[in-house]
Amino acid sequence: MMLLVTFGFLAAGIAAVAWGAAEDEPAVALIVIPCALGFFLSLPGYFVVEPNMGRALVLFGKYRGTVRTTGFWWTNPFTSKKSISLRAHNLNGDKLKVNDLLGNPIEIAVVVVWQVQDTAQALFDVEQFEHFVSVQSESALRMVASRHPYDDGQAGDVLTTLRGSSDVVAQELQAELSTRLTLAGIEVLEARLSHLAYAPEIAAAMLQRQQASAIIAARKLIVEGAVGMVEMALEKLSEKQTVVLDDERRATLTGNLLVVLCGQSNAQPVLNTGSLYN
Repeated sequence: MMLLVTFGFLAAGIAAVAWGAAEDEPAVALIVIPCALGFFLSLPGYFVVEPNMGRALVLFGKYRGTVRTTGFWWTNPFTSKKSISLRAHNLNGDKLKVNDLLGNPIEIAVVVVWQVQDTAQALFDVEQFEHFVSVQSESALRMVASRHPYDDGQAGDVLTTLRGSSDVVAQELQAELSTRLTLAGIEVLEARLSHLAYAPEIAAAMLQRQQASAIIAARKLIVEGAVGMVEMALEKLSEKQTVVLDDERRATLTGNLLVVLCGQSNAQPVLNTGSLYN
């Protein structure tokens, strides 16, 4: 409707100029000047809204609302129209050096997917909402990282670790960020760790500890399996009465089997030509 009015001002002005030129009528300025003013004053009122974009309208310092519907619009020419993106944003945070629950220095980084939900809060409640998201993401990451150990090597009965409970940590981080960014009218769609490692100054020592833990776990499994095989062998010998073993022979057989089963290299058999009691 306003587009027709604007072109009406333009058409009336052109017609008045043509009529004045033909009739040599000086009073035509009384028509041309208002038409020109109406035309040029109405032009700043037009604006376009793209998909997933918004225009926050402010008239004389007062917030008048946000246009989110795509299309070609007109508003009061004196209204300030601030463009704001309603699309999903990615924040790829920098690597931070923090201390975990056990005091070990670690390197950690986060990826946050966020979106503006309340344009008025984003524009008027915080200064530079994008910078606000970056600062609060770093603060929330430091807090969450300090609540949990890196892994369960020295954590005792702690169940949630940064390395082994990534989904739980991600949910906790998203909840913490959502609480902080509500002030800015921002919704956190996803928050996940993008980098996690021990700090360089302790990385070598922690690698040795992890290797030692893996060796101990492997040895424990080997010993448990070897003991089970020895028990099965003794039970089979007793059931079939292939060999009658007294306590001393049973202990000797058990020791020999454990050495063979738990040894790292192939066993070298030694034949005993005499008696065990000689």
